[in-house]
Amino acid sequence: MEKKLAEFKCDTNEAICLKLVRFQEDVDDDSTTFHPEYSHQIFGDDEVAFGYKGLQIQLFYTAGNLSTLFKVKYSSKVTETFDCVEPDEVEGKIREIIPAGFTCNTDDFVSLLEKEANFKPFGTLLHTYTVHSEEAGDLTYQIHKADITCPGFQEYHERLQTFLMWFIETASFIDADDDRWDFFLVFEKYNKDGETLYATVGYMTVYNYYVYPDKTRPRVSQMLILPPFQGEGHGAQLLEAVHRFYCNQPCLDIYTLRDYVLVKLCQGMSSFAADKLHLGFSADMAKEAQDKLKINKKHARRVYEILRLRATDMSDEEKAREYRLEVKKRLFGPYRKNQRELAKMRKCLRPEELVSHMGQMDTQTQHEELEKSYQVVVEEYRRIIERLATQA
Repeated sequence: MEKKLAEFKCDTNEAICLKLVRFQEDVDDDSTTFHPEYSHQIFGDDEVAFGYKGLQIQLFYTAGNLSTLFKVKYSSKVTETFDCVEPDEVEGKIREIIPAGFTCNTDDFVSLLEKEANFKPFGTLLHTYTVHSEEAGDLTYQIHKADITCPGFQEYHERLQTFLMWFIETASFIDADDDRWDFFLVFEKYNKDGETLYATVGYMTVYNYYVYPDKTRPRVSQMLILPPFQGEGHGAQLLEAVHRFYCNQPCLDIYTLRDYVLVKLCQGMSSFAADKLHLGFSADMAKEAQDKLKINKKHARRVYEILRLRATDMSDEEKAREYRLEVKKRLFGPYRKNQRELAKMRKCLRPEELVSHMGQMDTQTQHEELEKSYQVVVEEYRRIIERLATQA
């Protein structure tokens, strides 16, 4: 009996079928389908739905406006075989997270594609960039900054944030009515029947916290690049656009914001796994960060140092010493350059000139400055780690 009932269990990560639809033929094209990484917030830790065979939960979105088709299909239901056994209420669980206004009729959904030409990105254009595709050539992308006052944006955002449940492990919906939220949106421009249309690529939310007496401090809340666009560098482009937007606001530590977002993006990568951090910064880390997120080696190194600090028991003197030396080795770069310059000076300066420059490069002073730099860096890293902990 138990074995027969087990046949009616379905992996919800496989059962949920997501699409971003541009053309009518995309609806039946399996190659445009993608699946969640997570579904435990809806279907429990086991990520299983009971009571169906061949379960398919269709959540199809028009590429730009994200108008939604929701359908549940299955080949058989447990009630057809067993009495007194109830299936999970799959449809009801999905309805809890998708906003009203969706359709359950495929023909109605296809007709909504005709209205996509009327969809335009919300808010203010901040940045335009291109990405080369082997199949499509150079593709153009735009980053816009929006807020809740933009007409139609609240309804659009309610549809957009449903993706968080499937791709961020501890995601939660935000109260978009709060006017202290800023939204940064990425769109792709594409051509359809001679018209320019826009497809949603991803977004970031930033909350402007009040700082006494009359300032605010922006803090990144969540960031998501949708799966069809991942690995193309859009996350890095979005981050840079946010940097530029806030760079003239005095309360924002722009580098802390950058490091915080990069750590969130990299901490799940295999090369940054906890068991590899104590081995030191590696070429694999630099390569994976570059290949997947277009992050340069310098920034990948900082991500490594933050993650290693988080994984290090600093009350253990030996582990703390190893970490300190690892960071100082990087910080010592400018001082090492000074030593090379001093060696050159010995060959070409008169003694009195050499004494003058040697006074500027005193070894004891260098050690003191190096220690100060280390303490400043570690304090910055600790703030980022604390912020990560509060967002976990």
